Amino acid sequence: MQIGVTFPQNEIGADPTVIRDYAQAAEGMGYRHLVAFDHVLGADSTHRPGWRGYTHRQMFHEPFVLFGYLAALTHLEFVPAVIILPQRQTALVAKQAAEVDVLTGGKLRLGIGVGWNPVEYEALGMNFQARGRVVEEQIEVMRLLWSQEVVSYKGQYHTITEAGLNPLPIRRSIPIWLGGSANVLLRRVARIGDGWFPQGQPDDHMRRLLERLISYIREAGRDPSTVGIEARVNASEGNLDEWVRQTEGWRALGATHISLNTMGAGFNSPGEHIDAIRRYKEAIAS
Repeated sequence: MQIGVTFPQNEIGADPTVIRDYAQAAEGMGYRHLVAFDHVLGADSTHRPGWRGYTHRQMFHEPFVLFGYLAALTHLEFVPAVIILPQRQTALVAKQAAEVDVLTGGKLRLGIGVGWNPVEYEALGMNFQARGRVVEEQIEVMRLLWSQEVVSYKGQYHTITEAGLNPLPIRRSIPIWLGGSANVLLRRVARIGDGWFPQGQPDDHMRRLLERLISYIREAGRDPSTVGIEARVNASEGNLDEWVRQTEGWRALGATHISLNTMGAGFNSPGEHIDAIRRYKEAIAS
């Protein structure tokens, strides 16, 4: 099981030196990948009674730009988990992902999801109601753009006439992992995904979800061992012993990757986040 960290987006601040130091510290401890969340805009909740979710007061570094910066400073694998794909232009995401893939020597896993925030969709000029319908065509279009020098495509939502990306990804493909837990999402992972980001703890409910996913993968004529599982341990949910317990639980469920998320755990400085990921790495190594 590959061990990574979740970049503490909301709490690390905007000092590029601090961001560099965090990523290099994680790499120095033996972590293999860095996960970053994606939100373009935060809503002002003042006139939105009952708003639940991120606001404009919570910081989010843009994943592709962040990864471009860190590509020159580390050899980590980078994982946006997840890019809210339907609120972004497909060809532009394909271009940005290809560029990060090139700059990192092929160390990008592209996590995507459909999102939940209509505020972002409105501001970005995209259709919130159509997000579930458009995403599969987006995946098809990106894979074509990554694999062919020149693409012509006519779909329900996309038209490309004899055009292509340059540079192309290192292997002319980038793994696409999907986040979400709805049954339609599990079937989408089974048919066209390279991996899944489950949300929750490694309990009986999660075991049943994974068993359902495996059955869908087999129904799709694919080998379940070719579809990865990236779990997350939240440092806010208990102490170090609990983090280790959950890690072993995920290992038993067959997770291929895992990351420790230190946001929301009461750490007051980047140094405390670094200390937490150090303690976790030492504990699971032993």
